[in-house]
Amino acid sequence: MRSLDNAVEVDALTRVFDVSDPWLNRMIERKPRRTLRAVQEVTFTVPKGRTLALVGESGCGKSTVARLVTGLYPPTEGAITFAPGRDGRPMMAQMIFQDPHASLNPRWKVGDIIAEPIREFRLRSGEAATAARVSELLTTVGLSPDDARRFPHEFSGGQRQRISIARALASEPEFLVCDEPTSALDVSVQAQILNLMRRLQDQLGLTYLFISHDLSVVRHMADRIAVMYLGRIVEEAATEDLFADPQHPYTRLLLDTIPDLRAPKRDRAPSGGEPPSPLNPPPGCAFHTRCPQAVARCKLERPALTPRADGGRVACLLAQ
Repeated sequence: MRSLDNAVEVDALTRVFDVSDPWLNRMIERKPRRTLRAVQEVTFTVPKGRTLALVGESGCGKSTVARLVTGLYPPTEGAITFAPGRDGRPMMAQMIFQDPHASLNPRWKVGDIIAEPIREFRLRSGEAATAARVSELLTTVGLSPDDARRFPHEFSGGQRQRISIARALASEPEFLVCDEPTSALDVSVQAQILNLMRRLQDQLGLTYLFISHDLSVVRHMADRIAVMYLGRIVEEAATEDLFADPQHPYTRLLLDTIPDLRAPKRDRAPSGGEPPSPLNPPPGCAFHTRCPQAVARCKLERPALTPRADGGRVACLLAQ
């Protein structure tokens, strides 16, 4: 039973990619088909006006989840349900990409880039109203209306990301998927963009699915955090609960990578090796090959997500 308080509900979401060699190569070399389970049985909800962060190492499947939620990939299994939008129309979702330079058309002026969704969705009548809306959006993200006459290459990285945010807002969405929107920016610019996104969320009542590998960033942005490893969620909790009491060994490993100004020379437990290949994941708990606390049972049994005492979830046999 879905809740009207949730903007998005994701249930048992799975995405499988066929990564086989071409048919002729398989016939000649007698190779079988190969599949990659990039996302496996991922379930979460994002309440309206809140932020859920998906975190994990590169290749864990968080960006694939972002593309599934926005419809860029169709799911192999599972369901994604959006709440009704304003005035009963379907909820509008948009995406902010990691690299603002690659996501903006270099041949178009900024005004045309931002105006395109306004024209396509017929959100304003006439070019004068569209131009006024473009000027309003540029001002909202901290740029000048005169910037509409310039091309993307004339801006800095932080300014280009502001343009990307303005373009995302142009279609008047209620739900934004932010795929590492600050990872390509300098640290000082990151703070400006994050503060802008928080301000816009408060002003416009936006809901965010925030994708990142940096826990120090998501602590500033997210109400809840879901930690992914090899395509599965291994722990989820409210942000402060997760930082205060991480129960999965992988979550503790990620938290240990955050610099601490109060103890810059603290001892850190080294990570036990590289992540396994998602083409050939290990049996049992996928993290047991790197976990310093793994026991024989971890190699045989894959743990299910079970409730934490604080209302979160964790997939670890030792935590259970």
